[in-house]
Amino acid sequence: MENRRDILWRVYLVYSFMFLFALAIIARIIFLQFVQGDMWKEKAKKLSLRFFNIEATRGNVYDANGEFLATSIPIFEIRMDAGSPQISDSVFNNNVDSLAICLADYFKDRSRKEYKTLLLTGRHEKNRYLLLKRSANYDQVKKLRKFPIFRLGNNAGGLIALGRNYRVLPYQQLAFRTIGWDKEGTKNDLGLEGAFSKSLEGISGQRLYQRIANGNWRPLHSENEIDPQNGNDLISTIDIHLQDVAEEALLRQLIANDANHGCAILMEVKTGAVKAIANLGLNKEGFFEEKYNYAIGESTEPGSTFKMFSLLAALEDHKVKLTDIVDVTGGTTQYANRTMRDSHLGGGVMTVQQAFEKSSNVGISKVIYRSYVDTPQAFIDRIWSFSVNKPLHLEIPGEGMPRISGTQSKTWSKVSLPWKSIGYEVALTPIQLLTFYNAIANDGVMVKPHFVKEIRQLGVPVKTIEPEIINPHIASKEAIQQAKILLEGVVEHGTGSALKNPIYKVAGKTGTAQIAQNAGGYNKSDYKASFVGYFPADHPKYSCIVVINNPSKGVYYGGAISAPVFREIADRVYATDAEMGLNWADSVKSTFPMPVQNGLGKDIKYLNLWLGIAGQSVPIADWVTMKSDSTGQKFTSLDASAHSIPNVTGMGARDAIYLLEKLGLHVRMTGIGLVRKQSLAPGSTATEGNTILLELGV
Repeated sequence: MENRRDILWRVYLVYSFMFLFALAIIARIIFLQFVQGDMWKEKAKKLSLRFFNIEATRGNVYDANGEFLATSIPIFEIRMDAGSPQISDSVFNNNVDSLAICLADYFKDRSRKEYKTLLLTGRHEKNRYLLLKRSANYDQVKKLRKFPIFRLGNNAGGLIALGRNYRVLPYQQLAFRTIGWDKEGTKNDLGLEGAFSKSLEGISGQRLYQRIANGNWRPLHSENEIDPQNGNDLISTIDIHLQDVAEEALLRQLIANDANHGCAILMEVKTGAVKAIANLGLNKEGFFEEKYNYAIGESTEPGSTFKMFSLLAALEDHKVKLTDIVDVTGGTTQYANRTMRDSHLGGGVMTVQQAFEKSSNVGISKVIYRSYVDTPQAFIDRIWSFSVNKPLHLEIPGEGMPRISGTQSKTWSKVSLPWKSIGYEVALTPIQLLTFYNAIANDGVMVKPHFVKEIRQLGVPVKTIEPEIINPHIASKEAIQQAKILLEGVVEHGTGSALKNPIYKVAGKTGTAQIAQNAGGYNKSDYKASFVGYFPADHPKYSCIVVINNPSKGVYYGGAISAPVFREIADRVYATDAEMGLNWADSVKSTFPMPVQNGLGKDIKYLNLWLGIAGQSVPIADWVTMKSDSTGQKFTSLDASAHSIPNVTGMGARDAIYLLEKLGLHVRMTGIGLVRKQSLAPGSTATEGNTILLELGV
């Protein structure tokens, strides 16, 4: 009996303890649910819901004509909320086969069976974030939204498309270093992309995401979403077609002369707008690529192109006249313990202008030495007054520093004055050199080179980049005019004669500089060839510089290496620039008669009207020919009957072939240009099937 009471007491004690424990749990639940419920719900939301930034679409970079230079395209990661409770089992099971077929046929990366297995596994595991495709474009996403199940909508269909922007350069390597890039979180930003990154990148938006299994996040549609504000667009000054010409011309010359690297810049004289800027260097694989922006960053001794700086200083200080005499003493002279030589030895007494045109080191150094030997700092001060001793502060980062030291420098010596006068012991980048020559072309007004002409938001201009004047008068009008005479003389009579042509005039200066090997001094194998100038010389519109480093085929003079690249760029610009074409037409009106090829009558008539040539009536005929006599040039109808061979001399190849093949003749040609000779005599009977040989010539 006593044992029974003891046992019951213990049982009641245990039940009482369990009852009290249960009451405590219930009380705690009530407390958490009704007292602290709101707090814990909010914490749960914070743990499972989070706002993430939505990347704004980066603005585009355009060339001057509206061509894309850099643009962003959206790339999407495709996932599926396969475990969504909003997709009923019946809907999923009835459509999973169709969806697998559509995915397999569209992407062609998995079989239909593999896609079906993937979808079924995702459904079975209630995968709320099933990966279907790592990378898809916007058109593919639009197509996916029409697939079975997905077509039910963003939530009910379970399609998740996570977008990110991918930067592409449609023209790839063209102007690559100038267009540049912006690397997030680094200091390696380059070119326009780096310089205008804040304007291009826009403002990020926000989207609500929910945390799901395995720590993944999936997007939710919320009223609190903030749409991103896309970045501004840049309208650059670059003309991609001229850029292509500059790079092709430069590349051919680099390869032909087995050079190490080079650059070319084309700029508008009045505005400083850079129309083309090519930079090509040899990579480790032996190919040329835009590996460094030499045009902006490489500050080296310019050599003979600096002689214009020296003579302009002397002209401005009234120290010299172009007709003054200088004795080049056979091409050598001595300054202190160093001997200076001309590239071509020989010669005696010549004018200052002739010394410049022939690029005589001895001649120019003697002129500057005798002018400033007692006041060398005055020479440096005058050079500095041209605003060439300070950086240009370009939009694009990475500009090399100019170096034109004065007499207070520790490096100044007894030979500094003559050697600086011919472009040694100084350093400038190609674009700094070009800016100086551009100022001469612009009647002494030095404008800052620039690469962007406008910033737009949704097609509406928000900022226009106006030309910036660095120095309104680098020298007097008289000195500038004499400088122009010197530069035109280089092409007409001197080292730049390869650029002389009957269509338009070029002015400029050749340069050939030995490249310093750090402390090792100079050697006789490493050279830099350059040509810098402007065209048309009588009405300057464009300035251009070409620099080629370390040509190794035995030819290293600027007139032979860099001038041909300059010529090719200038020819293309002249051929495509409508304004310069009209100027040329005006100039030839007074010089007619001129050679005109025979050909289609309506084409000849149009040409006469376009040129505004009076008194040259063209007969109403399909084909016309031109004859000259003492009274001038006259057009007459060309006999092109169905049975006789016409006179096709003077015609272009296309017109001649059309006429002759129309008669049933087989045409063979040699040479290029206009028809100079034909094997079958004009007027003879045309026999179908006969062969006629045409000799073409320029």
